[in-house]
Amino acid sequence: HSLGYRAGRVTLASSHRARCTPPSARPLPPMATASPPLATAFRPLAAGSGTGGGGAHAAGWVAPRRGRRGFVVRSVASDREVRGPASTEEELSAVLTSIDSSAIASNIQHHADFTPLFSPEHSSPLKAYHATAKSVFDSLIINWNATYDYYNKVNAKQAYYLSMEFLQGRALTNAIGNLELTGQYAEALKQLGHNLEDVASQEPDPALGNGGLGRLASCFLDSMATLNYPAWGYGLRYRYGLFKQIITKDGQEEVAENWLEMGNPWEIVRNDVSYPVKFYGKVVEGTDGRKHWIGGENIKAVAHDVPIPGYKTKTTNNLRLWSTTVPSQNFDLGAFNAGDHAKANEAHLNAEKICHVLYPGDESSEGKILRLKQQYTLCSASLQDIISRFESRAGDSLNWEDFPSKVAVQMNDTHPTLCIPELMRILMDIKGLSWNEAWSITERTVAYTNHTVLPEALEKWSLDIMQKLLPRHVEIIETIDEELMNNIVSKYGTADISLLKQKLKDMRILDNVDLPASVAKLFVKTKMKKGKLLVESLESIAEADEKTEPEEEENILSETTEKKGESDSEEAPDAEKEDPEYELDPFAKYDPQLPRVVRMANLCVVGGHSVNGVAEIHSEIVKQDVFNSFYEMWPTKFQNKTNGVTPRRWIRFCNPELSAIISKWIGSDDWILNTDKLAGLKKFADDEDLQSEWRTAKRNNKMKVVSLIRDKTGYVVSPDAMFDVQVKRIHEYKRQLLNILGIVYRYKKMKEMSAKDRIKSFVPRVCIFGGKAFATYVQAKRIVKFITDVAATVNYDPDIGDLLKVVFVPDYNVSVAEKLIPASELSQHISTAGMEASGTSNMKFAMNGCILIGTLDGANVEIREEVGEENFFLFGAHAPEIAGLRQERAEGKFVPDPRFEEVKEYVRSGVFGTSNYDELMGSLEGNEGYGRADYFLVGKDFPSYIECQEKVDEAYRDQKLWTRMSILNTAGSPKFSSDRTIHEYAKDIWDISPVIMP
Repeated sequence: HSLGYRAGRVTLASSHRARCTPPSARPLPPMATASPPLATAFRPLAAGSGTGGGGAHAAGWVAPRRGRRGFVVRSVASDREVRGPASTEEELSAVLTSIDSSAIASNIQHHADFTPLFSPEHSSPLKAYHATAKSVFDSLIINWNATYDYYNKVNAKQAYYLSMEFLQGRALTNAIGNLELTGQYAEALKQLGHNLEDVASQEPDPALGNGGLGRLASCFLDSMATLNYPAWGYGLRYRYGLFKQIITKDGQEEVAENWLEMGNPWEIVRNDVSYPVKFYGKVVEGTDGRKHWIGGENIKAVAHDVPIPGYKTKTTNNLRLWSTTVPSQNFDLGAFNAGDHAKANEAHLNAEKICHVLYPGDESSEGKILRLKQQYTLCSASLQDIISRFESRAGDSLNWEDFPSKVAVQMNDTHPTLCIPELMRILMDIKGLSWNEAWSITERTVAYTNHTVLPEALEKWSLDIMQKLLPRHVEIIETIDEELMNNIVSKYGTADISLLKQKLKDMRILDNVDLPASVAKLFVKTKMKKGKLLVESLESIAEADEKTEPEEEENILSETTEKKGESDSEEAPDAEKEDPEYELDPFAKYDPQLPRVVRMANLCVVGGHSVNGVAEIHSEIVKQDVFNSFYEMWPTKFQNKTNGVTPRRWIRFCNPELSAIISKWIGSDDWILNTDKLAGLKKFADDEDLQSEWRTAKRNNKMKVVSLIRDKTGYVVSPDAMFDVQVKRIHEYKRQLLNILGIVYRYKKMKEMSAKDRIKSFVPRVCIFGGKAFATYVQAKRIVKFITDVAATVNYDPDIGDLLKVVFVPDYNVSVAEKLIPASELSQHISTAGMEASGTSNMKFAMNGCILIGTLDGANVEIREEVGEENFFLFGAHAPEIAGLRQERAEGKFVPDPRFEEVKEYVRSGVFGTSNYDELMGSLEGNEGYGRADYFLVGKDFPSYIECQEKVDEAYRDQKLWTRMSILNTAGSPKFSSDRTIHEYAKDIWDISPVIMP
C-alpha cells in the first residue's frame, strides 16, 4: 500500500480497488463509510484534486448526497458561491466533536491515495505527513469559510495586522491541538503504522520570519482567533526565507531555505485574488484634476491564504501572504527564440525576486531597492484588498467616512510605513477624496507598534531611491512633512528660535531636505551693509507675514542670489535708507555632504492615531527619549502594550507533560484560555508531590534535548547537568559575548583547580546557544565562531568531562524552541539595559518553569515583578545609568575589573584554537571609535554577571528550593499571555469586539 501501512483495524482493500477499477464502476472512497458528519466534512471534491486556484476545492466539497438538501459555502477569498455537500448546520457544528480515529485514518489514507504529491509506490513518513495535513485541512476549511461568511454578514469592524514577518512554526500539531483532535489523530496514525511525533517532525518550519517580531505576530494571530476577534494577518510569502544556518569549522554559513520544495499543504493559492503593484514611472495631473501615476514597472501580487484556527472555538481567521509575478504575456518569446533567454525572462525574474528572501542584503543600491519594493508590495496589495472588502461589504451604502469605523490597520514596526502614503494615494487619486478627507481617514485607521530603540532599526530610506521608485508617494510624504512643520511652528512659535530648530530637527519626516518656503521664511537672516553683524529678523518677518502674498515668499528666499551681482563696496549716501540683503540660515538648506532620507518611524507617528511600545520600560523610553518631541505634542497617542505569547503553543502543545501536571493541581485545564488560573499553583509550590512530578517532567524534557543535541551537533551531554540556555537572534546588544566570556572564565577557573575542588565548586552545566547572525553582520558572525571554538575545546577536555559542555544548536527555529524551552532550567536574557524593547522568549521560558538571569531590560522588569524578585537572578547596570557609563568610558575614566582583563588575555592565549580574536576582543577595549569602546558595556557588567552566576550555582544545589522557584515562575506568568495583549489592542487601539460564530 502507498504509505506502507500494515493491515489493521482500517481496511485498505477498497482504496486498492479504486485504483484498479474503471471510474464508472468505482465505489465511494473508504472514508465514505464513516459516520455521516465525518463523511460530510471530509469527502474530497474529486480524486486527485489539488490545492491551487481556490474555487471549489477551497471548501473541499463533493456533490450532495441524494435525497438531502444541499447548502452553499462561500470561498474565503471571493464572493463566488461554492456548492457544498448536503448537510445541515447541526451536522456542521457536530463535525469536530464526533470524529473518531478510525474515520480519520480512512481520510488520511484517502489523501495518501488521491492527493497527487507522491508517486503511488513511494512510501515514507513525509508522504504520511502530507496526507495527514490534508486531512486536517479538510476540517479547518469548514470553519474557515463559515467565519469569513459570518464576518461578511455582520460587517463588524475588522483589524488587519501587517507584518514583514510571521514566524508560524509547524502547523500540524498546533491545528489538531486547537481543534481538540490530537488524541484522535495520534490513534489514527497508530492504526496506520505511524507515530504522530515522527509524522509531525516531517513538516518544515515555514521560513517567513527570523526572530521575536515574527513570532509575536504569530502569537497574536492565534490569540485573535481564539478570542473570536475579526482580524486578519497580511505578509509576504518568502520562497527562500532568511536563510538556513549551517555551522562549520569556519562558523556560520548560510544557504537558502527549502521549505516550499515539497509544497505547502496549509495554504490555498487564490489565483482569483490579485492586485497590480507599480514601481517607477512618473506623476501627471489629469483633466479631472487628480494626480495619475503612469508608466513604470508593473507586477501582480497574488494571494496565498493560510487558516488560523482558534482554540475551542469555531473562529478560523486568515493569514494572507502575497507572492509576486507578472502575466505570461510579459515573457518575451521573441527574445527567447532569438537566444536571449535572460532578457526573455527578465520581467518575471524582477517580479518574483521580490518575494525570494526575507531581508535581502541592503549594502548595495540594488538591495535597498529590493527591500523597498518588498515593503511597498506588502502595503499596496494589502490595502487594495482591504479596500475591496470594505466596498463589497458596504454595497450601495458606501460612505468613505465609515472606513475607520470598519477597518483598523496595525503596522508591526516600521516596515509597513508606506501604508500611510499608499492609503492617501488610493483615497485621493483613485477614489477622488480631497486631501483633508483622505488624511482624516488615514490618521484614524492606521496605528504603529514600535519595537526598538536602536537607531539603526528606526528605518531611514534614501529619498533619492524612494523618489525614483515611488514618485507619487514622495509627493504625499513631502506634503505631510510640510503640514507637520507648520503644526510645529504653530505650537512652539518663533520667540525661541533654538527650541524651534530643535523640534523641527527631531520631528521632520524628511531629513537633510530643504525646508519648504512656508517654513524656510522663518529662517531668513538680514545682512546689513558696511560690515554690520548678521541679525535674526524672525519677529519682523513674522509680523510682515500677514501682509505677504504666497507668491512673494519665494522672492524673499531668492533675494540673496539675486543680489550677489551687486557690489558690497558701493556706498549709499544714506545707510539707513539702504535695503537689507537676505541670507537663508544653513539650517533651512540641504547639506550636499549628507544623505537625504525619509525617517519612516517619524512618518508612522505622524500618520497614525496610536503609537505603542511593547513593555512598560520600553514605552517610557519611547515617550521620554526616542519620540519625546512627538509625545510633548500628542501625549494621548502614546501607550504601552506589553507583549505576550500564546499559552497554547508555548505550554499546552510543546510541553504536554507539564500541562497535565498543571491541570491536575489546578483542577482543570481552564488555564489554557484563562492564564490567571496559573496563579493557583502558588499554594502548592512547597508540596513535595508536586515538586517530584515537576522535576520528573523537566527531566523527561531534558532527555529529548539530549537526543536533539546529539542529532544536530554530535555532542553527548548529561541530563543531570543544569541546562543553561540563551537562544535568540545574535546581536551585540543581546550580549551572547558576555555569556560566552562568562563560560570561558568558568572554564579557566576549573582548569586551575584539582578534580576534587572542581566538583565541589561548580554545578555541572550544559550551556546551550542558538540563533542566527544576519548574513552581513560581521561582528555577530565572529561571536558565533567564537562560541563554536570554545565548544570544540571545552567539550573534548577530559579534565572537565560533564562538568561543563558548550553547545551551539544550528538553525534555531520555532520547532527547536519547542523542545529547548520546556527542558531549560536557566535562561539568559542579558541585554544591555534599555536596549531590548521587550523580548518574548523570556515569557516562554518563565511559563515553562525556567528561571531567568537577566538585566532590568524589556519585559524582564515586569517578569521579575510578577514571579517575585527572589525567583529571578538580577545583575547589571540599570537603564538610567547607561548614558553616564558610556560618557565615563569616553572620558577614559572606566577601570575594568581584573577578572575581565584576565578572561580576555586567556582568550588571546590561543587556548581555543588558532583563530584571531583581536577584532572581537578589541571591540571591548579603547575609549572611542567605531567598533570600539565596549558600547554594550560587557566589561562593566562582567563582574556583576559572574557573581550572579555563583548565586545560580548555589541555588541549584538545593533542588527543593530550585523547584519551588521554577513552580513560582510558571505561577507568576499569567500576565504574559498574548490573549491579554490582544484584548488590550482590541479595546484601546482597534476598537473591535469579539464576533461569536453562531
